[in-house]
Formats: sequence, C-alpha cells, structure tokens
Amino acid sequence: MAPNESDDTTGAAEVEDLRDGRRKAARYVVPVAVVGVAAATIGLVPALAASGDPDLPKITAEQLIQKIAKSDVQQLSGTVRVNTDLGLPNLGGLESSLASGMAKGGGHGSSADPTSKLTELAAGTHTLRVAADGPDRQKLSLLESGAEYSLIHDGKNVWGYDSQSNAVYHGTAADHGQDRKVSATPKDFADQALKSVDDTTSVTVDGTVQVAGRDAYKLLIKPRQSGTTVGAISIAVDAKTGLPLKFTLTPSSGGAAVVDAGFTQVSFAKPSASTFNFTPPKGAKVTEDDKTPSKAAGKGSPRGFDKGFGKGAPKPGDKAGRGFEVLGKGWNSIATFDTGSKGGLPSASGSGGGDLGGFLGSLGDQVSGKFGKGTVFSTRLVNALFTDNGKVYVGAVDKSALVKAANAAK
Repeated sequence: MAPNESDDTTGAAEVEDLRDGRRKAARYVVPVAVVGVAAATIGLVPALAASGDPDLPKITAEQLIQKIAKSDVQQLSGTVRVNTDLGLPNLGGLESSLASGMAKGGGHGSSADPTSKLTELAAGTHTLRVAADGPDRQKLSLLESGAEYSLIHDGKNVWGYDSQSNAVYHGTAADHGQDRKVSATPKDFADQALKSVDDTTSVTVDGTVQVAGRDAYKLLIKPRQSGTTVGAISIAVDAKTGLPLKFTLTPSSGGAAVVDAGFTQVSFAKPSASTFNFTPPKGAKVTEDDKTPSKAAGKGSPRGFDKGFGKGAPKPGDKAGRGFEVLGKGWNSIATFDTGSKGGLPSASGSGGGDLGGFLGSLGDQVSGKFGKGTVFSTRLVNALFTDNGKVYVGAVDKSALVKAANAAK
C-alpha cells in the first residue's frame, strides 16, 4: 500500500475548498437511476468488491474531492450488488402485503410504477445492472428470482417494466424531477455524504483499495461530534476517472454496515444504443403517468428533509413546508415538525386505538421528560421521537439526543 496523506484536521479554508469541490461534483453526476422515490439506503456486500491494496501516488483529501468534482464520466455499464441493514423489526410478512396492495390498487395501480417498486431496495440484498450514455439515456434493472424489473430513461420517455406481472409504466422525463431520483450507485451516495462536510467533520485519505478490478483511493469521512448514529463513511474513488466505485456507511454502534454500495463489475465503454430501446411487450398492461411535475415532487414535503446524512440542505433554525425546522448543528442536526395531532400514537386501550395502536406501540420505546411523554422508533441510522403533544423529532442521532431536543423546545 502506498503511503497516502491523511489530513485529520480540516480547517476553515480547507472546508471551503471541500464545499467548492462538492458543488462542482454535482454538475458531473451520471444519473444512472432516473426516477422513483429516493431509496437512500442500499449497497454492496464489502467482500464482493474489495481485493488488494494498489500502490498509488500520494494524494490529500482536498485533492481527492477535487478529483471527484472533475470526474466527467458520461458512459458506463456495470453491476451493483446491494445490501441494507437498518435493523428494522420483522413485521411478519406485513411488508409483502403492503407491496401487494400497492401493486393492485396503490400508486398508479401498476406493479411497474417505480414509486412503489423501487422501495424494495430499502432493505435486504439486491443485484442491479446499470447503464448510462449521457444525461438523457440511462437504464437500471433490478434482478429478482426468476424475474426482472427495468427502469429506462430514453430522451423524453421514462419506462418501467415488471416482467413478472407483464406490467408497463410510462411517463415523461418532465414528470420526474431530481427530488424523485433513485439513489442507487456509489456516486449518488457520495454526493449526499459530501454535503455533510463542514467543521464538524474529519475528512482523510485512508489508503488504497481495488474495487471491481480497478485501483481506487479510499476517502474517509467521520463526524467529530458525539451523539450521532453515524460512525464513518468510506468512499472508494477510481484513481483514473474520479468516479466513486464503492460507498460504505457504518454506524457508531458498530457491527455490519448500514449501507454498503459498490460495483462488482464496471466498464466505461459506450453502451449499445439498443440498451435503452423499449417497446411494451405484447399483452402487457400499460399505465400512463398522469402526474404533473409539481405533484411528482410530493405535497407538503419538508424542503431538504431527505438531503444528506448530517447537516443536509436546511440550516439550523430553518423552517419549511408545514413548520419543518432544523435544530442543532452538523451531524447532530434534528428535524422537527408539528403534526397537529394531539395525544400521540393511538393506544390499544384508548378510544379508537385497537390492535393498530398496540402494534405501533410495541415497535417503539416509551420515553418521558420535561416535554411530557412519547415514543421513540429506532433504526441503526435514523431515530424518531413522536411526542404525545403531536410533535416529531427525527435525526441520525441517539435516543437521548431526541429527548434532550424535545425538552429544550419551546
């Protein structure tokens, strides 16, 4: 392994350089996955991606981020293996029932609708094939047991096809803004992570690695603050092209990665034009997307609520949407909003609670403080506190930080 500089101290000027690089990097994103909901927690089993420590020239963290910023990969094809371990409870088949309901009557009534189909990527292990030829032609295929789901962007047209049900979804690129872009590649995750770089963050070069047979540098991003559920983020950056090839997010609690995304095979040759051609198969049921661009982004969605892992788009004290506000700084930022519903979660013994109230309550931890009482729902990355007075506090922070924020709120 070549000795690579590891700048554990990131000063104010360096932070600004990192931000400049981050902003430039956004211009060169190859939008491999093009529409649908933001599935921000998918990845690759580490053992499948890494092999060997190549001998590469020394590079600083600032230079490596600039390398990402200058990357201008327009054509690629490859395979991405994905795995997510949020530590969600086993709902005993409830997920399958909900997915079935979405396919039959939810969304647009089509199993090919990416809004519902690609939510499957939020848990478990999956294999994706991706291809891109510039900003107007991309394809993502989700390989399943005995079936395949494909999402194709070809010029103005966006197609979704579910081979298992022979269902087709058709929309236009104008119907799907960047807010609905599916985060499915290491590049997508890296762009989000780099938004969190500020003076609460340590950024270093952590040696070298091989990913999908290509030499790469490892960029290590670590919060300086305690109380966050994020332990570290590692990004493997292709030494030649500057394209992120692998992304790993480990929790502060230790154990397996929460998110681990990377290529097992990648080529930068121009994909065949036929890759992006699609004609609905004979007998397929075609569902047209009748949404307008304004509706596609979702009604009442808090601005920046799903942006980044740490500081994100909003700044502390910002308000957006329906009373959405950000408390705290950096990786300890907490989003809060008022649902307007008093009494918290429905109680199994209370009026109208029934089995649903008891079930929801069993998934969370009961907490209390100066704010009153509430329930905390936890994953290995994001935790949320629902108070009995109708307020919600959400962040990549531990339970005690949520309670502290609720106690300090006016």
